[in-house]
Amino acid sequence: MTVRVAISACLLGAPVRYDGGSKPADEVRELARKVDVLRVCPETASGLPVPRPPAEQREGRVFLSDGRDVTGDFERGAQRCLEALRRSPVSLAVLKAKSPSCGVGLVYDGTYSGKLVPGDGVFAEKLEKEGVCVVTEDTVRACKPSVEHPVAIVLGSGLGHLGSLVRPVRRIDYRDIDGFPLSARPVAGHRFEATIGTIDDVPVVVYPGRIHLYQGYSAAEVTALVRHAHHLGCRDIVFACATGAVPGRAHTGLGILTDQVNLTGRNPLAEWDGLRDVESPFVDMNDAYSPYLRTIARGVADDLGIAVEEGVYAGVLGPCFETPAEVAALRTLGVSYVGMSTVCEVVMARALGMNVLGLTLAANESGAPAVSHETVLAAAGEHADDFERLVRGVLRLL
Repeated sequence: MTVRVAISACLLGAPVRYDGGSKPADEVRELARKVDVLRVCPETASGLPVPRPPAEQREGRVFLSDGRDVTGDFERGAQRCLEALRRSPVSLAVLKAKSPSCGVGLVYDGTYSGKLVPGDGVFAEKLEKEGVCVVTEDTVRACKPSVEHPVAIVLGSGLGHLGSLVRPVRRIDYRDIDGFPLSARPVAGHRFEATIGTIDDVPVVVYPGRIHLYQGYSAAEVTALVRHAHHLGCRDIVFACATGAVPGRAHTGLGILTDQVNLTGRNPLAEWDGLRDVESPFVDMNDAYSPYLRTIARGVADDLGIAVEEGVYAGVLGPCFETPAEVAALRTLGVSYVGMSTVCEVVMARALGMNVLGLTLAANESGAPAVSHETVLAAAGEHADDFERLVRGVLRLL
């Protein structure tokens, strides 16, 4: 792989921290062996000595524990690292959590007591303004597959062939999955048998088919596979679906989902008995599709020369294809892809704290004449090789 990633030097074992030590993270080191790494350390780039007193943010400035204001030093070091990244661009940065220069989302509050407050480090903020996806070692660790935490892959119309790549350990009939309707029958292009095993030595659970709201099933039933994956320990879940590309917003072919609009009128959390067991029914849907996983998928596609677009997905009830007026409305809403699945599954996955990657095959132009389920399946077959290479590439990087 030639995917380029900026990584905090201390996470790779370099003794550059304020105390002269490092904070190596095994998961980050493993990622580094698979990508082209640009090591960064804004604090040493600033010329600050090692060792030195610890630094924390307070009221928008950075102070050492001895009271010295080193805001200018941190700004200078961050700018030097940013200029290095501009000369050798990256789309992903893995930075040290909680640091006043590299923290993402949470930083130490300036009392040197270990208390955290919302905020970003000086360098992390600059990278985000540059459009770089910035995460910490915690994200890499959370997305790392293992036997205890396999990657779940839910496949849509015509994409179930990926299941044949699994080296199986166990198979599970969908009828044995709690909450999945016993009377369900798969539509063409779907199979109702999950496979637990590995793809290229990466632990996975593959679900080569799903049921849909338009078949008369409830949103709670439609999301039974998601709950099953979570029960098996899956923390990452890949949803693959066939869609129509909204003209002027996307083209036919493979796509990465960046966000969604739920137009089904249904929400699985309003129907799910287990809602009382979650911390809160009010699920934050910001970054519903993991920026980290999206960036990994984009990098893999570019590296392998696979044509992939990105865009917002609209889930509709179906089973009718869209009218021209509906297509025009979707375009106005900023939608790139429209389909009849996925949105409820993503809501359930986020409620359960799972990391979501959405991949689509836009099999037809939305609103085009002579579209049928058969033409969707045929288009899926034409893109099967690229879809397989993309998924396998993502699994290897994780």
